[in-house]
Amino acid sequence: MRADRLIAILLLLQNKGKLTTKELAEQLEVTPRTVHRDMESLSASGIPVVADRGKSGGWRLLEKYKTNLTGLKANELKSLFISPSVQLLSDLGITQDWNDAREKLLASIPASFHQEALDVWDRIHVDTSSWRQSPEKTTAFRTLQEAIWEERKLQILYERADGETKERVVNPLGLVAKGSTWYLIASVNEDIRNYRISRITSAVKTEDAFTRPADFNLAQYWESSTKSFMKALPTCETEVELSPSIVPRIKFTGRFMQNIKLDAPLNDRWVPATICFDTEQEAAEFILGFSNQVRVIRPENLKQKVYEMAKAVVKMVDYD
Repeated sequence: MRADRLIAILLLLQNKGKLTTKELAEQLEVTPRTVHRDMESLSASGIPVVADRGKSGGWRLLEKYKTNLTGLKANELKSLFISPSVQLLSDLGITQDWNDAREKLLASIPASFHQEALDVWDRIHVDTSSWRQSPEKTTAFRTLQEAIWEERKLQILYERADGETKERVVNPLGLVAKGSTWYLIASVNEDIRNYRISRITSAVKTEDAFTRPADFNLAQYWESSTKSFMKALPTCETEVELSPSIVPRIKFTGRFMQNIKLDAPLNDRWVPATICFDTEQEAAEFILGFSNQVRVIRPENLKQKVYEMAKAVVKMVDYD
């Protein structure tokens, strides 16, 4: 409804300070022309909406203007009571703060919504941990958080994937949790990089401050970074035939398959499949893990690799 959208615009401008027409259109899922019409309506109704021109322009409310529109719909209230990951709250050291805030929020809403809020707690639980998880610990986590909030440079020792340790001075911009794995997002000179926190062996907060880029959006950066990473991953496409006994569990092996396509069974009931892996090594290990339950059809070099690995396994067996 348009009335809801106008209220949403007011609250967005009040909370964000300034937003461009494009940003408002994306947030509200409408066209830029609709945003302009809504702004004209707000202005005509006496709301002090201002349009700043130029490169850093956008829509804003006059200073000191505040709206008292704080009413929340039932579904909006429910969304606030969905519990976040207990593990991530613990990692950030704010479990008790979150519990206290939840109780205060419950006390502030109308009594008629209390039971619905409690129902959300009892019926929706978010768990980001895996079944066989080895939690990644780091003694530097608290230092990283402090440096991010204080906008202070960090001197870190970082162990790369090849085992080499490098010393770096970075500008910490934010933390991202991918599942249960934490990453530090930081800039080095003009580049923004991702550091797996479990590989940061030491972190020291320096006395040097840095200026956080005004246009940096952590969520947008992470989404873009993830897409770029996925596109850059190598791909090993394999054609195999699967024993019917393993087809039901083929997708639950824990291996890093990108995707799997199953075709109609053959006369002997074996199932042709096309499976994509990140690397040839992962493909070979996967196939060997199922012993004689997988036939390799293509590519030829993978068939040879599996054969050589199988021979090496036989040589390791001591029959004496």
